[in-house]
Amino acid sequence: MARERLLMTLLPELRSYALSICRKGDEVDDLVQDAIERALQSGTRPRQLAALRPWMFRVIRNLHYDELRKTRVRREYSAREKRLSDVTAIQWGTESDIQMRMLFQRLPPETREILFLIDIMELKYREAAEILDVPQGTIMSRISRARRALRDLVEGVGTQDSTEDQV
Repeated sequence: MARERLLMTLLPELRSYALSICRKGDEVDDLVQDAIERALQSGTRPRQLAALRPWMFRVIRNLHYDELRKTRVRREYSAREKRLSDVTAIQWGTESDIQMRMLFQRLPPETREILFLIDIMELKYREAAEILDVPQGTIMSRISRARRALRDLVEGVGTQDSTEDQV
């Protein structure tokens, strides 16, 4: 019962923090409720108020970013499915568009991922760094290498079979 009282003591602060990171006010109560639910189910939550406060803030933050990622993935999936099913987009596409898509699919998954986030979804480097959980400088070097790899495929540099190089 004492643990529940600690959570109730923190409730105004938790709501304030959730309100500061949420874009929509109606998400605040859901976020706080989910965080308290997690805390009540956790057997490892801190027992002192001084340690519980930052722990709960981290829970709220993690839940919020998890929801943002889910929303982004759903949005990207829906947009991709719409593009793929849009008959007019297929009719509009030229042979070079189809070739570019085929070359894109030949790239390694990590390379496709960074090109998709930056060049197709037009995310900022900071946003891509957050999604991939890497420093922004890493994003910059990865996108540079990915663009170079795609350009090499387009120009035919990467089309030679690796067995030819070994002969």
